[in-house]
Amino acid sequence: MKKTQTLLVSTLFAFAAGAFAADKHDHGHEHKSLHGGVVVEASDMDFELVAKADQINLHVRDHGKPASVQGASAKLTLLNGSEKSEIQLAPAGDKLEAKGSFKLGAGTKAVATVTLAGKKPVNVRFALK
Repeated sequence: MKKTQTLLVSTLFAFAAGAFAADKHDHGHEHKSLHGGVVVEASDMDFELVAKADQINLHVRDHGKPASVQGASAKLTLLNGSEKSEIQLAPAGDKLEAKGSFKLGAGTKAVATVTLAGKKPVNVRFALK
């Protein structure tokens, strides 16, 4: 009985270690800012939000390479304290973009729903610094 318990405990530890290692999977690229924004990974893609008072850009990378945004759409919800605003982003070259006047600051939260052509929508959450 003791050997069975020891084997069971060893198996559980090995499984837990494997699950932990799987969480730290190797993408072959880093999740770093290339445009001075905030980077978040979702659905095995990197989303970089560059938010300025007059323009918001969302860059999308798939395994470190720019993903096509042709035919894509995105809705960005900005949460600034008790204020909430929704912004539509449209393709502009290699990114999704919106121009206007945006109230941003440290602590502003942003939630993007991004739909790339032929793919399911992805929800991405950002916290501006």
